Amino acid sequence: MKFKFENLSIWQKAMDFGEEIFLSSKKFPKDEMYNLTSQIRRTSDSIALNISEGSIGQTNPEFRKFMGYSIRSLAKTVTCLHKAKRREYISEIKFNEFYQSSFDLMNMMVAFRNRIK
Repeated sequence: MKFKFENLSIWQKAMDFGEEIFLSSKKFPKDEMYNLTSQIRRTSDSIALNISEGSIGQTNPEFRKFMGYSIRSLAKTVTCLHKAKRREYISEIKFNEFYQSSFDLMNMMVAFRNRIK
């Protein structure tokens, strides 16, 4: 038995994305623990969390609202990735991988939100 959000490919991809961000952020400097490290982990986790929260017992307009929160969380994560690249905590190659994943996930989430009536 599963919750319905567990079958959503956007939730699955958001879960994977959050774990990849977490692993990469483990390499950030210790003095970033309460700043960028914490922020990028919270925003990337928030993507999947809002998808799941919006899908449970909510009306379609509520689900659309929570999808909007997920989309905003992804945008904040992308900004954190830019900060991490500028501070040289992640390589250009790693940034580009995360950026492409973010772009693909954003397109999927926007399309999914637009299908919710």
